[in-house]
Amino acid sequence: MTTIAFIGLGNMGNPMAANLVKAGHTVQGFDLMPENLSIARDNGVEATAGAADAVNGAAVVITMLPAGKHVLEVYEDIAPLAAKGTLFIDCSTVDVDSAREAHTIASANGLLSIDAPVSGGTAGAAAGTLTFMAGGSREAFALAEPVLQPMAGKVVHCGEAGAGQAAKICNNMILGVSMIAVGEAFVLAEKLGLSHQALYDVASTSSGQCWSLTSYCPVPGPVPTSPANRDYRPGFAAALMLKDLTLAQEAASSSGAFTPLGEAAAELYERFNENGHGAEDFSAIIRYIRASAA
Repeated sequence: MTTIAFIGLGNMGNPMAANLVKAGHTVQGFDLMPENLSIARDNGVEATAGAADAVNGAAVVITMLPAGKHVLEVYEDIAPLAAKGTLFIDCSTVDVDSAREAHTIASANGLLSIDAPVSGGTAGAAAGTLTFMAGGSREAFALAEPVLQPMAGKVVHCGEAGAGQAAKICNNMILGVSMIAVGEAFVLAEKLGLSHQALYDVASTSSGQCWSLTSYCPVPGPVPTSPANRDYRPGFAAALMLKDLTLAQEAASSSGAFTPLGEAAAELYERFNENGHGAEDFSAIIRYIRASAA
């Protein structure tokens, strides 16, 4: 088995690291929050005093951090400390430019690297069913895939450096737009006197079928496991959806892509977050749609 450094043990990182431990790997973990380190210890992770200590002796380094600036800061600090040939896997969701810069830092230090953001949320992290979208060389991906498997339902090589992040922001733009559309449909159905269950029964087996409806239905009842049945506890927080939609709009602007629905979705989630709902599940956007209609 492999010695793995895991830096960033928050709501996603901790269950991911726990699954690596269950698979038999030695995981040396670090997080700035003492409570996260305590949870990691309970999960069998060897907690360290700093990121540099976590990297010591590790053949693989995994990062799960809030933003591109954090990834680059950590890479600048620890890449020179890692042994040549160490594999760096960044599972954070960041902008494509930062992802590519992280690859450059790794390469300059004689390291292999993959950008591998995830989809599946905290439930997928706990269950080991995340989808990993990987960008990097075929050599790096071949080494990364077996490391990712204990945390994954699916691992996809999307292309060269930054391709994983590109796939992630495109996917989540679809998700954000589709959740708004599903929410609008349910609010319209309410206005027309159509029950939630009736709309679900029709749309889930017709041309309106989508993941936002059948897996994350934004109203209580039709899908018992959806956050709507837990007062919209995340799940995938609205603040994180805004982050991903903002990254998508930045990428659209820099690449010259026309994404009017993505832009509208970003604006709607921005207003939702400004009204104090960033900690709720992103499917709670239906509440904003309903209130605006009223």
